[in-house]
Amino acid sequence: MTTSRKEMRKKKFKRRLKIWGLVAIAFFLVFTAYVIYEYQQGRSVAQQDMADYQDEEQSEQYRDEFQGDAEIEDQTNVLILGVDAEEQGNPRTDAIMIGQYDTDENRAKVVSIMRDTYVDIPGHGRNKINAAFAFGGPELLRQTIKENFGVDVNYYAMVNFRGFENIVNTIAPSGIEIDVERRMHYVDRAGGVHIDLQPGLQKLDGENLLDYVRFRSDSENDFGRVRRQQQVMSALKGEILSFTGASRLPRAVGTLEPYVDTNMETGTIISIMTNYFSNTPDEIESLRIPVEGSYWDARYSHAGQVLEIDSIENSEALQSFLDKEENEDETGDGIN
Repeated sequence: MTTSRKEMRKKKFKRRLKIWGLVAIAFFLVFTAYVIYEYQQGRSVAQQDMADYQDEEQSEQYRDEFQGDAEIEDQTNVLILGVDAEEQGNPRTDAIMIGQYDTDENRAKVVSIMRDTYVDIPGHGRNKINAAFAFGGPELLRQTIKENFGVDVNYYAMVNFRGFENIVNTIAPSGIEIDVERRMHYVDRAGGVHIDLQPGLQKLDGENLLDYVRFRSDSENDFGRVRRQQQVMSALKGEILSFTGASRLPRAVGTLEPYVDTNMETGTIISIMTNYFSNTPDEIESLRIPVEGSYWDARYSHAGQVLEIDSIENSEALQSFLDKEENEDETGDGIN
């Protein structure tokens, strides 16, 4: 009798285990189907939008020319470029950053390099750093950063600003909450730019958030733009890590892909993203180049208004910030 009861209990346990196993498999299949569907939907819409702006021949040339440094174990440096591109035209870089993610120490860092920084461009003399991209694409910009600051990168990622609006609207359909610090108004009819933002705490959609990031017609000029770039990155990070933001992530990734031109392999991207979202750093540490007190305004006939810099001070600051061995209190301000 006792043996019979034990056998019945074993059968019930096995039956329950089998049911839970089937439920888990079904859940996994549904989740996988959802991720694939959302990704494909986002990618399809973005591809249609970018059809007139993609130059595959130029993209292939950029990838072939790029000679980035060998990747250090557990640490990746990516040259991140925000670009504008006219229909079938040459892209122009409007934002220059270096992103670093260290999986071993679970640390994320971002360096914003002001585009008017006056530097030596290999083979082209001295000019604004964003001129390096115009002269020779990501590879010449990589060489310029290495020559002037002693820092190399492993990969590049060019993000078309057309994609920024769609990504924001995908992740946060109701907008991103931003405290606009002042009235922002700027009109460039020739360039098709019309920025008109009122001050105060408000939710900005993708178009208005991009206007907020790119505005420079005030006393802060590019300094304000860099500050706002880092502010918006923090806000986007918080939205993505929220439950609703995470559920929209597959579509957002699909939306992002056609707007990004990179030499990173898909496997590398997936590995970095998996590590980041499975063990998200508490903050994104940030640094601006040039650092405070190390620059002054100048003007040259061939370059216009520029930022002359103390090359040694800025080189040491950048190397120290990205050095794996440095202590946290030697880095720049964090993005919480």
